[in-house]
Amino acid sequence: MTTVISKKRLIITLSIFLAIFLSCQTPNKKTESSSKEVSIKILGTIQDGGMPHLGCSKKCCINYYSKGFPKKRVVSLGISNTKYNKHYLIEASPDINYQLKDLLEDNNPSKSLDGIFLTHAHMGHYSGLLNLGRESFNSRSVPLFVMPKMHEFISSNGPWDQLVKLKNVELKNIYNQKEEALEENLSIIPLLVPHRDEYSETVGYKIIGPNKTALFIPDIDKWEKWQTSILDLIKEVDYAFLDGTFYDSEEINHRDISEIPHPFIVESLELFKDLNISDKKKIYFIHLNHTNPALDKSSAPFKNIISKGFNVADLNMEFSL
Repeated sequence: MTTVISKKRLIITLSIFLAIFLSCQTPNKKTESSSKEVSIKILGTIQDGGMPHLGCSKKCCINYYSKGFPKKRVVSLGISNTKYNKHYLIEASPDINYQLKDLLEDNNPSKSLDGIFLTHAHMGHYSGLLNLGRESFNSRSVPLFVMPKMHEFISSNGPWDQLVKLKNVELKNIYNQKEEALEENLSIIPLLVPHRDEYSETVGYKIIGPNKTALFIPDIDKWEKWQTSILDLIKEVDYAFLDGTFYDSEEINHRDISEIPHPFIVESLELFKDLNISDKKKIYFIHLNHTNPALDKSSAPFKNIISKGFNVADLNMEFSL
């Protein structure tokens, strides 16, 4: 009798052990697949004027002519949702033709571009829309997600209004802090930020995937002018692509920054210095001016940023959401 009980106990013990072992060895397919469903790709990192910059005879640009360095691209993010085969751009930069190719990995984007989100009406962020017109791509009803003032600007001023009239784009209204659900696993929230709003308001975006969230604010006057706490937002998200236009005042020869307001990277480093290490690692400075020394990975400014636990965005970096 004792032998029979012992055998039963042994069988039960082995069964429990086997169940535990198999559960540890079997991957969580839902988590594994959903982690790859939505991703962000950095399609450009440079301020509106690009690099090389028209009229610049400094070393930062001259090498791109004399030594044949590859051109750097104006700021833009691509979002891919492989579960639904959807692809979106944030910004329509002057480099949109190259950026669509990088995003879609295809020379024919007509079947795959599912929308463009604009942050504001400064040249590097919307002028690429011209390539959607009949003189070029002649797209058909590409959804263009815009805030109210940007909607009015696009629909009331040439040549942009022709894109609307010819149905190259279809304007879609979005609103401050109102979530725009694109698919069940992807949504975007516009966030109004203070900036030079000559023709439209300016927004950043919170991009929400099935597992992670990203923040994109390429342009803002100064962090302290914003009623929202950038420190709190950084803690809430998994990635933060933030305005890094100028490294410091020396870079722009101590020009009056009120004419071209942006937070200097050195100011951001000071503001963010008390964040914990994991929060610092979330931050990628983007929208760098052609004069920004942080573009040079061998420079002291670049090394300073990295040594403090932060990052500088680079072309074709990818991030899973």
